[in-house]
Amino acid sequence: MPYLDYAASAPLRRDALEAMLPFLEAPAANPSSQHGPGRAARAAVEAAREQVAALVGARPDEVVFTSGGTEADNLAVKGTVLEREPGARHLVLSAVEHHAVLDAAAWAERDAGAKVELAAVDATGRVDTAALAGLLRPGVTALVAVMAANNEVGTVQPVAEVAELAHAAGAVVLCDAVQAAGLPGNDVTDGQLDLVAVGAHKLGGPTGVGALVVRKGVKLRPLAHGGGQERGLRSGTLPVAAIAGFGAAAAAALADRAGAAAGTLTALRDRLASARAAALPGLEVNGSPQGRAGLPGLLSVRLPGLLAEDALLLLDREQVACSAGSACASGAVQASHVLLAMGVDEAGARQTLRFSLGHASTEADVDAAVAAVTRVAAALIAGARS
Repeated sequence: MPYLDYAASAPLRRDALEAMLPFLEAPAANPSSQHGPGRAARAAVEAAREQVAALVGARPDEVVFTSGGTEADNLAVKGTVLEREPGARHLVLSAVEHHAVLDAAAWAERDAGAKVELAAVDATGRVDTAALAGLLRPGVTALVAVMAANNEVGTVQPVAEVAELAHAAGAVVLCDAVQAAGLPGNDVTDGQLDLVAVGAHKLGGPTGVGALVVRKGVKLRPLAHGGGQERGLRSGTLPVAAIAGFGAAAAAALADRAGAAAGTLTALRDRLASARAAALPGLEVNGSPQGRAGLPGLLSVRLPGLLAEDALLLLDREQVACSAGSACASGAVQASHVLLAMGVDEAGARQTLRFSLGHASTEADVDAAVAAVTRVAAALIAGARS
C-alpha cells in the first residue's frame, strides 16, 4: 500500500524498534529507582536525551520529555503565560500555527487573562514579519510562536528574523519544529530560539512521546505536578521504551540529514508533482514546496471541482494513504485554517489533498499513487457529469 502520509505519522524505523525491544521484553523498571534495572532504565533515558539534543542543536539538560508535540506546545504556551504577571500576558502567533499552539493560546486568553493576536501570512503561508513586528508590545508581549515549517503546505518560516524581533521586545520565542526537526536544512535551534517542540512519531519513532527544548534561563510554570521528574517541569514516570525509540529515531534522522535524504525526498516530490500536473490539468499547488522555500517530501495540491473527502474515500479503496490537510484535528475533513489564512477560499480548501514522503518512500510508491489519483479524478469527474 503506497503510504504518502508521513506528515501525519512516519512508519516506525527499524532502529527505533530495536532500541525499544529490550525495555518491552524485560521486566519494567522505573528510571527513578536506585536498583540495577532502574539504573539501566535511567541510562537509556539519558542516552536518548543526548540523541534528541543532538538533532535540534541543544544541550541534553535542555531536553524535557513529554507525551508528544501537543503536550510540548501546551507546556510552552501555558507555562510561559502563567509565569508572567497578569499585565504581561500578550501572545503573538502566526496565523498558520498548529492547533496545539492556537488552542493552548485560546485557553490562555479565556482562562488566564492573556491577549492573543495573530500575525498574517502571505499567499504561500509565510509569516509577514513586518506585520508581526507591528503586533509586538515591548515589556508586555510574553511569547511569540512561529513554527519551523508548516505541516500542511510545507512552507518554511523565517524563524531567525522572527526571533530577533521577538527578543528585542523582551518576548520568549516558541518554535514548533515537530514537522521540520528531522528534515535536512531545517536545524532551527541555532541559539536564537527559547522553546522548541519536537515529536517522535514524525521522525519514525513511536507515538506518545516528544520533547520540549527549554533553553537555559527560560522560566516556565509546570502544568503537571508530582515526583518532580524532568527538572520539575513535567512530573510522571518516564516511558523508557518509548524514549529509547525516540532517541534512536532522532539519531537516524540526524544521520539522514548528513546524507542524501533531502535530495532523494525532493526528487520524489518533484516526480510526484510533475506526474500529477501532466495527468490532471488544472491542478494547483498550495504553498511554496519547490526548492528551499518548502519542506522536501511534502506536496499540497488542489483538485479544482473535486471534493477532497470524496477523493480520499476512493484513494483509500485504491490502497493509497494520504490526507486532506492536517490529520491532527479530529479525523474530520474540514476547511483548513492554514489555507484560509493564505487566502484560499473555503471551496478551494475543501479541494486540497496533502501527499507527504519520508524515510522509506520509493519511486514505486510515487508512481502507484499517481496512477491511483488519475483514476480517482477521472471517476469523480465522470460522476459529476452524469
